[in-house]
Amino acid sequence: HLVEMLKMIEAGKISGKIAKSIFEEMFKTGKMPEEIVEQKGLKQISDIDKLTDIIEQVLKENPEIVTQYLSGKMQVFNFLVGQVMKKTKGKANPKLVNELL
Repeated sequence: HLVEMLKMIEAGKISGKIAKSIFEEMFKTGKMPEEIVEQKGLKQISDIDKLTDIIEQVLKENPEIVTQYLSGKMQVFNFLVGQVMKKTKGKANPKLVNELL
C-alpha cells in the first residue's frame, strides 16, 4: 500500500500533505491509497486552466498584495500561493501554482 502511495506522490496525483491523511486512513481501514483518494476526492489539481482561473481570482481579491509583490516585496509571493492552496483546500499542485504565479 505504501509503495502505491509513494508512486502517486511521484506521479503528481497527490501532494505530500494529502499523502499524510491518506496514510492515516490506510492505517485505520486497510484500504488502498487509490480507493481512499477516489472516495474522499483528494486528487491533486494539476489542470493548468483550472489553476489559472483560481490564481486570477486570488490576484483580483488581493490587489494590495499584488502591488507589494510588483514593487519588489518577494515575501508576499508565499501569501498568494497560500491563498490558492486555501481556495483549493490544499489540493492544488504547489509546484504548478509556483510556476503559474
